[in-house]
Amino acid sequence: MRDLLDTQRAAYLVTGAPTLETRLNQLEALKVAVLAHRQRLIEAVSADFGHRSAQETSYLDLLPVVATIDYLKSNLARWMRPERRRVALHFQPGRAEVVYQPLGVIGIISPWNYPIVLALTPLATALAAGNRVMLKPSESVPRTSALLEEMMASVFPTDTVALVTGDVGVAAEFSRLPFDHLVFTGSTAVGRTVMRVAADNLVPVTLELGGKSPAIVARGSSLKRAAHGIAFGKLTNSGQTCIAPDYALVAREEVEAFVGAFRTEVDRFYPRIATNPDYATIIDGHHVARLQRLLHDASAKGAIVHEIGGSQQNGPVLHSRTFLPRIVTGVTDAMMVMREEIFGPILPIVPYDTLDDAIAYVNGHARPLAPYFFGPDGPDRADVLARTTSGNVTINDTLLHYAQDDLPFGGVGASGMGFYHGHEGFKALSHAKGIFIQPRLNMSDVIRPPFGALFDQITRFILR
Repeated sequence: MRDLLDTQRAAYLVTGAPTLETRLNQLEALKVAVLAHRQRLIEAVSADFGHRSAQETSYLDLLPVVATIDYLKSNLARWMRPERRRVALHFQPGRAEVVYQPLGVIGIISPWNYPIVLALTPLATALAAGNRVMLKPSESVPRTSALLEEMMASVFPTDTVALVTGDVGVAAEFSRLPFDHLVFTGSTAVGRTVMRVAADNLVPVTLELGGKSPAIVARGSSLKRAAHGIAFGKLTNSGQTCIAPDYALVAREEVEAFVGAFRTEVDRFYPRIATNPDYATIIDGHHVARLQRLLHDASAKGAIVHEIGGSQQNGPVLHSRTFLPRIVTGVTDAMMVMREEIFGPILPIVPYDTLDDAIAYVNGHARPLAPYFFGPDGPDRADVLARTTSGNVTINDTLLHYAQDDLPFGGVGASGMGFYHGHEGFKALSHAKGIFIQPRLNMSDVIRPPFGALFDQITRFILR
């Protein structure tokens, strides 16, 4: 891996920043490769998961990659232009500007839950910014990773894009390399380790993590609409989504009605869910056991577990890792289900008495990656947005802020730092170099010794 890094850095130093045409060609080649391998990618992801529908992989993994590439291509020329900046009166007629130049070699560590989009979106952004890239996909999706490695080798020379496969040990060594920037998407716990080892080489990091994202349902709002949006976000990819609604905050007197509405919406999305081919399986047995432990712990500590869509124990299921949805009521913060990111189709319900209580509950925990609010425009919505600090927000739905290419995407605090979407993503993977241009005729001698009366007049004016 160190040899690959040295090769890429040497190539960058020889050729310098790629032109706009080169970057556009690279992005187009990546798009063509994704489209050419579409069916194989769908099959590889499904095989790695045990089962995931072709439609889900298409709209969760493939469509966002293509849309991002198209967005980058259409905006790149404008982003690459120097930005004029203000020059103070006493430095005129000098000129100031900012140019965005590539950082050099970007390292990317991508996760298993969306193995295509979470690998190729930061890759496309890094290429748009003019960088070379080393990519380490997750070892939990070996078929998809092997296919991505084949694709990258067919499109890019290794001194431009290199894909590294291997186990957790390889990922640990990868994160220790002296990249010019490191992008990591994964759990908060692993993110802490990545940031710690990257600091040894003073490598700046973008961390896209997760945590417990709440869905706040305003009192008196449409429970059907809220249940529709929350069920979509919670059951997409069987909840294995960093921005899935982790738990719902519902007015105390509306909890029972919300549970009924949620059950109805799950049946609408996934009739006969146990054998429904649109419903994804859990990635592996370890995560199935983890989800079962969350339920057992909650039940043992007094919570009520509501089965949704039929009994997992008594009925046939499509796959041994099909995990049917659950709602959990009567939860407390002592339960594992309220302390750990769930990353599965389990939805705890936290009742609240006033909206202030709901906001206080959110603010009493780590800042979420993606909170959601369900309710009409008005003071309640404004209050939630103003008084909570988080990553991006979707109002009256879930997940969809991620698909907005012109919005930055990133967390805050324990849910992450930095961006790799939108114009902010381009800037994050570039170096903003400030340049001041001094013309031949200027007033600089006025502020240089020997100082005279004019200098005193100018300083008195500025410091007035």
